[in-house]
Amino acid sequence: MLGRSPGRTLGLTLALVSAFAFGGSGTAAKPLIEAGLSPLHVVWLRVTGAAVVLLPLAYRHRDAFLRRPGLLIGFGLLAVAGVQACYFAAISRIPVGVALLIEYLGPPLLIGYVRFVQRRPISRGAAIGAGVAVTGLACVVEVWNGLSFDALGVLFALGAACCQVGYFVLADAGSRGERPVDPIAVSAFGLLIGSIVLTVLTRPWEADWSRLGGDVVMNGHTLPALLPAAWMVLIATVLAYLTGVVAVQHLSPPVAGVVANLEAVVATVLAWVLLGEHLGLPQTAGGLLVLAGAFAAQASKPAKAAGADPAGAAGNPGSAAGAVPAGATALGDRLARAAEAEARRDRNQDREPEGERRQGR
Repeated sequence: MLGRSPGRTLGLTLALVSAFAFGGSGTAAKPLIEAGLSPLHVVWLRVTGAAVVLLPLAYRHRDAFLRRPGLLIGFGLLAVAGVQACYFAAISRIPVGVALLIEYLGPPLLIGYVRFVQRRPISRGAAIGAGVAVTGLACVVEVWNGLSFDALGVLFALGAACCQVGYFVLADAGSRGERPVDPIAVSAFGLLIGSIVLTVLTRPWEADWSRLGGDVVMNGHTLPALLPAAWMVLIATVLAYLTGVVAVQHLSPPVAGVVANLEAVVATVLAWVLLGEHLGLPQTAGGLLVLAGAFAAQASKPAKAAGADPAGAAGNPGSAAGAVPAGATALGDRLARAAEAEARRDRNQDREPEGERRQGR
């Protein structure tokens, strides 16, 4: 995974920081939700607070929006507003660990999209990994008991899984093309756009923000509400997004996605210690299967289709390229193919004058 590249070492380090930072978001948010704030208002607080903190960076990189508006709007809608709204709605109805484990079905879901919608080949390892992850999900929600967890909460978590795919695809796409965008700009504008969208949807002026001046209860302990709110904004959002987006651009979506699986472990452990949410044996075993399946799906080698155009697939952020190994194409491979094509053109140009000289003689 690391090789000897300092850039990949930095990327792995940042991915680990991001996974640990993201892992605490649900644990910090749930006491605020239980204190009376709605999940959507907590999401608005998280995203808007982070957007305000990063506003100077957004202004500094304001030209990025003119160069790649579609990318930044998409990141704000999916990777910020979509993921956070669905995830926080899920944890208001089901345990934090369960919600996050379901969210990490994103890679297998993308594999299914590639195989059955785009009708592109996928590797056997990716298919097996997706199957293992789905089996793990069945254990997590205990389907044999008629879905022991709230069905709507599970659907919200699945919505977060779908939006999570956009996080990795769009974060990676920002570094590609003729007009790359600084990862700091991706994070800053993504949070700013997500904040605007959530302001329209959640109408935060209707919330009772006086609750932030009171106390909340976390696993039987009372603490100021501002403490988890500040952690949620500064650590679980600002730090998590900045390090996460930079990590994806230093590594690749598949590798960054593998490291990000640690977020589910961190969230489950924190929810256990700080919220008293205990998972039973079936949920624990199922969670391990989800993580193992997601790892296998992301770490497997791509399947090559006969006659496929790798360069074209890699340039399409809506394809599996840059999102799952089944369609992912590394930047180095694309550069190598471009260099090889250029060399062929040079050889053809060198041979053409020689052939004309022979005909002249």
